Amino acid sequence: MSVDVAVIGAGPAGLSAALNLVRARRTVLLVDANRPRNAATLRSHGFVTRDGISPLELRKLGRVEVESYPEATVVQSVVDRVAREADGWSVHGALRGAELRARARAVVIATGLREEFPPLPSLRAFYGTSVHSCVECDGYEHAGQSLAFLCETADVVDRALLVRSWTDDLVVYTNGAAVLDDRGRTRLSAAGVAVDERPVADLEGGRDGLTGVRLSDGDVRPHTGAFVRPLWHADLDWLDAPVERDDEGLVLVDRLGRTGVPGLYAVGDVTPPGPEQLIVAAGHGASTAAAVHRDLVGGLEDLRDAVE
Repeated sequence: MSVDVAVIGAGPAGLSAALNLVRARRTVLLVDANRPRNAATLRSHGFVTRDGISPLELRKLGRVEVESYPEATVVQSVVDRVAREADGWSVHGALRGAELRARARAVVIATGLREEFPPLPSLRAFYGTSVHSCVECDGYEHAGQSLAFLCETADVVDRALLVRSWTDDLVVYTNGAAVLDDRGRTRLSAAGVAVDERPVADLEGGRDGLTGVRLSDGDVRPHTGAFVRPLWHADLDWLDAPVERDDEGLVLVDRLGRTGVPGLYAVGDVTPPGPEQLIVAAGHGASTAAAVHRDLVGGLEDLRDAVE
């Protein structure tokens, strides 16, 4: 199979890029591994005309829209190699014994991130209902509640103050990690945010949701909602190209998604600053699609000369 553009990843960023590319009459291969980071989330918010929709339903609607164009080919596969060739890119993947082989003039990486959570036994049971990672996405539904913020990273103060915008009753749990200094503690205290630096044993609750945070010494503090700061990983071992990445492993791009490698683009959560709202990712996908189309019109050889 030979196409103009291969889009790797079918979240909002990848779907938006694919949709705008087929509307530019580009032949597009959209590769969907069907492993969305927000699979546990029941409702997504902030996407105009789709506020409160299931993320899975949003992705389904997007796929249907892309597939309605004859220029689009949508496949479910796990990509295991993307490599530069003399006249473009080779794309290889596989899923349940079915092999994918394709050639593309350009490639858009929209694979998102993998989340790593604190190793609390019950966290996954509440994730997506009582516990969330994006306060902009889910803070409204927990506004005014007694909230916990679980964070073991150096950005704990800034993120906690953001969560504080939705509630006057917030406790930050650092799980024993030494991420707070005196200045940070003072800033949180001045904002009315409590801090508990003891190790956390687990979350407590039942079918009706979260009820509290249990510390390793047996103390239980009551909460009805929580936000967690995961570690994020950009898994790109399948990409055979010299892309630049930042200290967190995110792919560095210009404002239109160009990586600096001719014909290779990246968009969405896999680029700085990392996780973003669905509508923002979709917007980035659209702007990157426009850049890809313009670059193809101009000729990627011209682009290569400009980069070099």
